[in-house]
Amino acid sequence: MASQSVKIDADGTLVIPADFRRELGLSAGDTVMVELAEDGLRVRSLSAAVRAAQAIVRSFAPTDRSLADELIAERRSEAERE
Repeated sequence: MASQSVKIDADGTLVIPADFRRELGLSAGDTVMVELAEDGLRVRSLSAAVRAAQAIVRSFAPTDRSLADELIAERRSEAERE
């Protein structure tokens, strides 16, 4: 993994090097997720963090049925009762 030395200014701003931003697909104004890890700080693009969260949820979701279809059916049933 590539690494570069960067400085943190008095306001706590950390500049992500341009080649890292390009690799992550980040542009000025984008939101990133910052995570404190055992060995340091982890910075991920928001889309990468969402993909990781989706993978975690997917690992717990049953593969033999559609939870979305079940939720829709449940909501329709609730609406009919109202």
